[in-house]
Amino acid sequence: MIRALAMLCCLVASPLSAQCRQALALGLDVSGSVDSTEYRLQIGGLANALRHPDVERALLGTPGVPVRLAVFEWSEPGYQRLLLDWTEIRDAATLAGIAADLAATARQPAPNGTAVGAAMLYGADLLARQSGCWKRTLDLSGDGKHNMGPHPRDIREALEPSGVTINGLVIGADDPHGGDKRQMQIGELSAYYKAWVILGPDAFVEVALGFEDYEAAMVRKLRRELEGLVLSALPVPVPGTQ
Repeated sequence: MIRALAMLCCLVASPLSAQCRQALALGLDVSGSVDSTEYRLQIGGLANALRHPDVERALLGTPGVPVRLAVFEWSEPGYQRLLLDWTEIRDAATLAGIAADLAATARQPAPNGTAVGAAMLYGADLLARQSGCWKRTLDLSGDGKHNMGPHPRDIREALEPSGVTINGLVIGADDPHGGDKRQMQIGELSAYYKAWVILGPDAFVEVALGFEDYEAAMVRKLRRELEGLVLSALPVPVPGTQ
């Protein structure tokens, strides 16, 4: 909690002096509930989503004020693995290289626990390095509720003054019986993320019906996030001042 509060001054920046349009950090759940097949669907789905024409156009739409991207994996409180450090996306070649590197990523052993709050804190730490951006967004993909570490509600409360946006992509559990059980699990997890994880006036939760739907859900989420500059993030001039 103290660590989260200490970073708030680093997260607040003046959009007028910003050098990038958006800092976007993507956190992928690799806890024990994610098997090897699901891992490939998730990491490959992200790579393919970045290659999608609509996403590419959105990312490259304002090359003079680029988007900066970082990607990490998370599970228990002490486990976060940075797959892509902050990279400015100024051209198609850079984006293609990022997608290729992600697609080729090999899974490494990770602890079984699910520490959503710790992942939020790690993502906020990453965003604290990118204060010179109009908007700072953390995305967390996950297929379960937290069961270790600080509760997400406490981290979200500490981050509320920062101006950071946190969105979620919840993933439905694979269920051989399908149907109602999966829908119930998705509904509960979506409600959990809405109550305790997402942050900001334009924050939202996207849904993947399962890992096989992750790529399509990621495309939808990225398109929504990258639609353009959020004008509410700009300072409102005070009459009589310059």
